[in-house]
Formats: sequence, C-alpha cells, structure tokens
Amino acid sequence: MEDKRSKGKSSRADKHIPFDKREIMKIVGMIESGVPRREILSQYGMHHSTLTYWMNRHGSPAYRGERPRCYSPSERRSILRAVESGMGVRQACVAFGVRSRSTVDRWLRLEKSASPGNNAELSPQTPVMQPKEEYGTDERKALEQQLAGAQLKIRALETMIDIAQEQLKIDIRKKSGAKQSPK
Repeated sequence: MEDKRSKGKSSRADKHIPFDKREIMKIVGMIESGVPRREILSQYGMHHSTLTYWMNRHGSPAYRGERPRCYSPSERRSILRAVESGMGVRQACVAFGVRSRSTVDRWLRLEKSASPGNNAELSPQTPVMQPKEEYGTDERKALEQQLAGAQLKIRALETMIDIAQEQLKIDIRKKSGAKQSPK
C-alpha cells in the first residue's frame, strides 16, 4: 500500500539540503494551480514560512494580487471619514482601491460598535458646537480685531516667502501633491 505522502515527495535526501530551483518553481506552480498549502507542506516536509517566502519571491504577479490587502489604521480612518462625510461606500471603494464593499461595511460596523455614543454626536448633520445667538459688542469688536490682525500677519508672511523665493531661487511653498518621506 502506497503512502499518500510519498506520492509527490521531494527528491532531496536530507531536509537540510536546499531545494533545487526547478523544484521550487514546481511547488510554486502547484500552489498557483490550487493545491492546498497544507498538503504541500506535509508532502515536502517544509516550514510554512519557507513556502510563504517562495510565493512572495517566485509567485506570479497575478497570484500576489489575489492576496487580501492589509490597510493601515490611517487608511481605514480616511476611508471611513470619506464615507461619513457623504461619499457612498461603493464610491469610496473605487476611490481608495478597496476590492470589496463588505470590507468597508465591516469597518463601519466595528467603528459604530466601538464608540456607540460618539458617532451620533460627530455625524455631519449635527453641529459639533451650538452657535451663540448674539455676541456682545465688545466681544465682537475684539474678535474682529483679532481676525484683521491674523489676516495681516498671513499677508506679511506670504510676502516674505515670495521675496525669499525670488532672492534665493528655491521653492519654499509645499506642493499640493507632495507627501512626507518615510522615516
């Protein structure tokens, strides 16, 4: 009676001898054709991290594209913020490159269950701060003076930046599409 494991057994004599490149490509092809990883691991007596490394290194781009993508917390927050500000879930999926609508739906459910009272308060329909009906005349004048001072300061700083750019011949202002460099 032939053992199930010996059917596709590796040709290497010792498990400490590295796999042949052709054998690696054969195993990667088997995985891409649908053979379960667990079966490959038991047949060839290898560790799952080895197989994962081979698939990342030698797998076809189509296979690597099928894997689920992990989204960072900041990406999730920006997607959820877009949905909460009025963008549809399907539109957000297209705009941010999320493959499945159910992923965004699950994030929304998790967000609502994590903070049940906060979402009602921060929804776009409800104002965060109730507006005062009237400001006192003294308070209003003080606020207008602060606003005028801030606008004057902004104009002065913009003028200084323009002069510095002309004299030093460098771009100081941040470009709209610029991103922070990785640390």
